[in-house]
Amino acid sequence: MATVMKPPASPLTTAEIAALALSLAHLGSGPQAAAARHGLRHAFEHLQLDDDVTATTLATLTEPLPAAVADRARTIASAITSRLVIRLHYRDVSGRITVRDVDPVTCMVHREHWYLVGMCRMRGAIRAFRFDRIIATEPTFVPARPHPAERFLPFQGKRAA
Repeated sequence: MATVMKPPASPLTTAEIAALALSLAHLGSGPQAAAARHGLRHAFEHLQLDDDVTATTLATLTEPLPAAVADRARTIASAITSRLVIRLHYRDVSGRITVRDVDPVTCMVHREHWYLVGMCRMRGAIRAFRFDRIIATEPTFVPARPHPAERFLPFQGKRAA
């Protein structure tokens, strides 16, 4: 009988974790979503990340989003996958509401907040939009310009141990 040896698995990158977490975020709270979140928590146990910021971030990654935010997350995920511009109705920290067309790059979580990272066409620069400040999302049929996620995510050059 032959012994099958698997090569050691490489750790997940920041972009891979963000993609998995975004996929789970808008699943809701059904049994499949709960099992998938449990699997993600299990994967995180092997990353040996000890600081409080990381612990808070990982907790946010594995909690379901509120229903209205989850709906917007689905539209955002679809725009990222389809490589199409997304129109955001966004309330900034001062309470001002703007409508912005964004070339979506990726999503990320930092502490207790989800963010869409994208090239804001209104500002002509990369911006991070907090999910809880996005009032509405509208899909468009405008192709997004390519922007590699690796250039815009923190710690992208590092792999978890």
